Amino acid sequence: MIVSRTPHRISFFGGGTDYPDYYLQHGGKTLGVTIDKYSYLNVRRLPPFFKHKHRIVYSKQENVSSIDDIIHPAVRETLKYLEIDYGVSIHHDGDIPARSGMGSSSAFTVGLLNSLKALEGKRVSKKELMQMSIEIEQNWIKENVGSQDQTFAAYGGLNTIDFLQNGEIIVEPLLMKHDRLLEFQGNILLFFTGLSRAASDILDEQMTRTTLNIPNLNRMKAMVDEAQEILLSNANLNQFGKLLNSTWELKKSLSSKVTNSTIDMMYDKAIQAGALGGKLLGAGSGGFMIFYVENNHQQQVKTALSDYLHIPFCFDFDGSKIVVYEPNYQDK
Repeated sequence: MIVSRTPHRISFFGGGTDYPDYYLQHGGKTLGVTIDKYSYLNVRRLPPFFKHKHRIVYSKQENVSSIDDIIHPAVRETLKYLEIDYGVSIHHDGDIPARSGMGSSSAFTVGLLNSLKALEGKRVSKKELMQMSIEIEQNWIKENVGSQDQTFAAYGGLNTIDFLQNGEIIVEPLLMKHDRLLEFQGNILLFFTGLSRAASDILDEQMTRTTLNIPNLNRMKAMVDEAQEILLSNANLNQFGKLLNSTWELKKSLSSKVTNSTIDMMYDKAIQAGALGGKLLGAGSGGFMIFYVENNHQQQVKTALSDYLHIPFCFDFDGSKIVVYEPNYQDK
């Protein structure tokens, strides 16, 4: 039995520039962090005593005899990609609901790859996990997804990620002084909007508007360097919060489906209560929102958003990892 733990991520800046349609032409860059909210996968070989060959348990349960019959796209295509020819049981539990803008789909794929490789006694690097999961999601499942979610899930930590025009991806950890890092972490509040959405519905429109969006995407990419400079210098961290407000205004221009009246009202309430800036995570229309709030204004913001679930968190610096390793080599 293998149990993997893979973190979800908060994307601060550069979202949208991590899509191949953009970065293979212009180069992309994002800044974000993984947090201690995880996707857990329990994976083991399924004994040959059942009518079915594979069991997959998530929000649904699937008992199937053929990989082709698996409905869950990430499970089906990952098993095909790895050419798994034996029966497996896959059980998923997550701290964050699906379709919430925190990279849950990619965390699942990265964790599944990590688990299945461990089941066969193989250790894979973070870079390999990143590359395989991007290949599966973009070319096997053929989802409209970028490349930052898989990278953050594999590597973990507070990073900038460069997406080069030649397809190479470079991860650069941001090494902040400990006290400054704790202050930064403590000034970020995470709330659940209560709304869920299918990212592909929003991204379809965004992808068709890529050419029109290039000027705004270029500006959003430039903000990554500005944010990095704020974090790594002695600048007042409040500048980071104000910059979040600027990137949120640009993000809303990428698609008509990024925001809605509920999200706009929630955002306005937070700003009026003292937040310096914030943004919706993920593609848009629902999921989670972050706000940058100085400590002395945090209670006012929490009160103003009392109708929404506040999620305390800490940063994660491990990335996807195997937390239980008991492979069963029988029946190979």
